[in-house]
Amino acid sequence: MSGHSKWSSIKHKKGKEDAKRGRIFTRLIRELSTAARIGGPDPEMNPRLRGAITTAKQSNMPGDNITRAIAKGAGLEEGTTYDEIMFEGYGPAGVAILVETMTDNRNRTVADVRHVLDKYGGKMAETGSVSWMFEKKGVMYADKAAVDEDRITEAALDSGAEDVKDEGDLWMVTTALGDFETVKAAFDAKGIPYTDAELTMVPQTYIKLTGREAEKMLRLIDMLEELDDAQHVHANFDISAEEMEKLSA
Repeated sequence: MSGHSKWSSIKHKKGKEDAKRGRIFTRLIRELSTAARIGGPDPEMNPRLRGAITTAKQSNMPGDNITRAIAKGAGLEEGTTYDEIMFEGYGPAGVAILVETMTDNRNRTVADVRHVLDKYGGKMAETGSVSWMFEKKGVMYADKAAVDEDRITEAALDSGAEDVKDEGDLWMVTTALGDFETVKAAFDAKGIPYTDAELTMVPQTYIKLTGREAEKMLRLIDMLEELDDAQHVHANFDISAEEMEKLSA
């Protein structure tokens, strides 16, 4: 068990703030459309689309919006086509950063990502220099107030999950990429409540940050996430719960 507030759990909490601002809807529409374009409009045959629909519903996106986004992606309605581009970079103290984007203008997006990295203490990296530090996994979050450790650990082990970690007021369950749907279905069948479930990039190692470096890193991540074309931002930093309290004081 880990008691650190790593970026994974910080990002999860920030997602709730993004939803309140309404920005997440734009990102979800792009993900729904792209998933439908790549894998087809049937969620039963398209795990990526199925996950995008689940996330959209959890974010209270209206059903009509979901349907239209899928139709546009599948070519049933006219719409913009987005390309997926992953940018790699470094932040303060050598923190590794991945920025997943969806864009209809590659040159604009490259310039925007580079500008934010340069302005807020980071730098662009060569393709492949950072991505090897991350592994794509399934991640599920559950509020501690809704489920105790014994129950969620038993459900995770029985369904084939890799680990259950203590992330402050959350449990974080990780799965291998191929086991994600199985574990999620098992949680649903057993009535184990979770607040979010996604496929994401999980760092193999973390860099612990404190003080000014931690503050600068959070500012950099905030600005990257504000970019219109950014879908997800991943980084391998670790800020303790105590340090987060100091920064937010």
